[in-house]
Amino acid sequence: MKKILTTAVLALVLALATHPIVARADSDPGTKVGFRGWGPRVGLTFSPDQFHFGAHMDFGNFAQHIRFQPNVEIGFGDNLTLIALNGEAAYRFASRWDVWTPYLGGGIGAFIFSADHGRGSDTQFGACILGGIEKGLTNGARFFIEAKLGLADAPDLKTTVGWTFYH
Repeated sequence: MKKILTTAVLALVLALATHPIVARADSDPGTKVGFRGWGPRVGLTFSPDQFHFGAHMDFGNFAQHIRFQPNVEIGFGDNLTLIALNGEAAYRFASRWDVWTPYLGGGIGAFIFSADHGRGSDTQFGACILGGIEKGLTNGARFFIEAKLGLADAPDLKTTVGWTFYH
């Protein structure tokens, strides 16, 4: 359990620490790929029933309105610790950032389940579909509310709120 948690935290710290070496994207929301920002995320997971927190990175749009945003989430509860390493992409329906805008997407991930009290661990690979609503804030940051439906060995449902801080 400690080894899994240490590995996940190390991966997150390494990703955040090396972000300046990733090509930076300019302010054009078109099809520019590159590091745009990062942010925290918190929420609730259902089946297993947990509280989760984590961080995500925004690597820009690889197609018009389609953003790549991988994330790491760690969940606690239901006598289980769950570490989720997700690669997700989402389609944002509007170009304007100053209004609430819906988005839809999906992704794949690795899910490391570790039972409390030393009963072992298991790693599974799964997929999810997601949807949410987000709004650009006046300082360039972004706030979002999101729901994920798990498919194929992923948690059944996650509800999350988060912020993206642009660089």
